[in-house]
Amino acid sequence: MKIKRISENKLLSLLKQFPAVGVIGPRQCGKTTMALTVQKLLKRDSVYFDLESPADFRKFNDPEFFLNQQQDLNIIIDEVQRIPELFAVLRSVIDKKKKSGRFMLLGSASPELVKGSSESLAGRIYYIEAHPFNLIELPNKSTTMQKHWFRGGFPDAYLAKNDSEHFNWLDGFARTFIERDLNTLFGQSFSPQVMFRLWRMLAHHHSGIWNAQSFSKGLDISPTTVNRYLDYLEGAFMVRKLMPFHHNTKKRLVKSPKVYIRDSGLLHYLLDIHHSKTLKYHSSVGHSWEGYVIEQIIELLPRTIQPYYYRTHDGSEMDLVLVKGIKPIACIEIKYSSSPTISRGMSESLNDLKCKNNFIITPNDDAPYQLSKNLVISGLERFLTKHLPILLK
Repeated sequence: MKIKRISENKLLSLLKQFPAVGVIGPRQCGKTTMALTVQKLLKRDSVYFDLESPADFRKFNDPEFFLNQQQDLNIIIDEVQRIPELFAVLRSVIDKKKKSGRFMLLGSASPELVKGSSESLAGRIYYIEAHPFNLIELPNKSTTMQKHWFRGGFPDAYLAKNDSEHFNWLDGFARTFIERDLNTLFGQSFSPQVMFRLWRMLAHHHSGIWNAQSFSKGLDISPTTVNRYLDYLEGAFMVRKLMPFHHNTKKRLVKSPKVYIRDSGLLHYLLDIHHSKTLKYHSSVGHSWEGYVIEQIIELLPRTIQPYYYRTHDGSEMDLVLVKGIKPIACIEIKYSSSPTISRGMSESLNDLKCKNNFIITPNDDAPYQLSKNLVISGLERFLTKHLPILLK
């Protein structure tokens, strides 16, 4: 199945402006396929190197000489974080011959955590984040949402023939990622046993407020180490830390981030939910739905709009607040219910935030309806395709 990615047009546009474009995102999310597809659309002579291939890796023993030999080609370098010193070399190579779209750099680690990668190409590179499949990329969104929510968006997991093959793929992915990939991505030495236990704890704590002290006790390691492990999981695009929104100093606000497993399929794997029919009866179904909705929305946001959550110590809370500058443009509560109501905490947060666009998102994609003034109940597909584009204008 050929699925057009929403980032393709943006990538194509950026390659016509910048000498280098970085495409970063989790392993196996489709970065390489998208890059090669876009390169064909550019209709330029190009060459592809995968630094996880020993043969390609050896070609970069003298990277400056090698790259200067390819001056007339557009170059795609996959898993570029394998050679961090390459970024300094690319700066020199680019400055000698500035040409838009000359380099496409694909990576599975956040540049901020790969030493030497972020500052060397300042002004010469633009980074975009690639994601697993988003709901709006899929055909027949209303009928495939349940499948997408259960299986997640990694292409091989989503497109598996059945739930059993989907689970096997995620099992292999998770174990390889923890036992090998994390060490390779960041040049660090992680304990696979501790990391796997942390991942499972995070799954059971999904959508909860982060407390390193409680995790450190459960794992018998220091809070500093727990925070370091979490940072690397975030840097590999496996975990999302959603920061709190601080706008009202008159109230005591929760200041720790909420933590989510970004891919819902991976979350369900870690929770040992093997079949889609089991999900609706699982005790974590509400937390899973919350994380799934938040991830689908955040993946579509431009950099001018930042996502937060809102919570006070007296019980006011909002699952997702979209902020432009310092002004909330949308407040979103997420409920796994076909007939949601306004809780006291939600009512108080709406009064605190004073936002004109407020939503409750449910799994039911019937026609939206107004629950009260400035508050719309909507299904996820309708929100992503109808309401969100209006908010982003």
